[in-house]
Amino acid sequence: MDLRDILLKIKNNETDIDAAESFIRSMGYVPVSDIAKIDTCRSNRTGIMEAILAEGKEPEDVVRIAQAHVTACGRVLITRLNEINVKLLEDAFSPEELQWGKYKKTVVAHNGTPAPKTGGMVAIISAGTADIAVAEEARIVASEMGCETIAIYDVGVAGFHRLVGEMLKLQEHKPDSIVVAAGREGTLPTVVSGLVDVPVIGLPVSTGYGAGAKGEAALLSMLQSCSVLSVVNIDAGFVAGAFAARIANNAAKARGGKTEEIKT
Repeated sequence: MDLRDILLKIKNNETDIDAAESFIRSMGYVPVSDIAKIDTCRSNRTGIMEAILAEGKEPEDVVRIAQAHVTACGRVLITRLNEINVKLLEDAFSPEELQWGKYKKTVVAHNGTPAPKTGGMVAIISAGTADIAVAEEARIVASEMGCETIAIYDVGVAGFHRLVGEMLKLQEHKPDSIVVAAGREGTLPTVVSGLVDVPVIGLPVSTGYGAGAKGEAALLSMLQSCSVLSVVNIDAGFVAGAFAARIANNAAKARGGKTEEIKT
């Protein structure tokens, strides 16, 4: 069924406006040469925007896809950047059109179109400084999905008093959900979940060495948590941030918050 068929069904009273809108939103994509098909309606369809995974792509193709996405939608998130990606993106976009995460592993390219605002609140916590790059991916995803975010970094259980000192921030900001990124033995999400009354998403990070290296020990530890957690895959910052934002946005909607949607 193409767009004309849908319009004829509306004209002939064979479908209603809501059903037609839902179908049309599921159709949209923009081809970029023979390398990509940008899903321009994903955010409208699922509440989660499409992002560009730079890893595994030619750096020049990442730029081309980003430019096409910004033209179509106004904003695009790009993850897993390397130094070549950073250089080419800085050449292709002005400084005002790039919003970087810490360490420049994640960026939002835009043409001035603002991100939505939903009224949701997501907290992002990292156990160690080495976990921040993955935590930042989660934070920027939640922000792009309309949430306010609060970042609390380097508060792992090796110095538990650091977390205790930051708990006031959580109490003050009242997040709707919390992402906790941790490598090594991955204990911190279990601890946080035992202290708060909101959903916690454990984000295992591929830091650590020896037995259980590359995030495997952290993943298994979180899966075996004795406090209630939802756990994503190793280094899956995008998934953790999107899941946390979904929770927060639904909570905001229940509170009566209004979403300012980006028009695509």
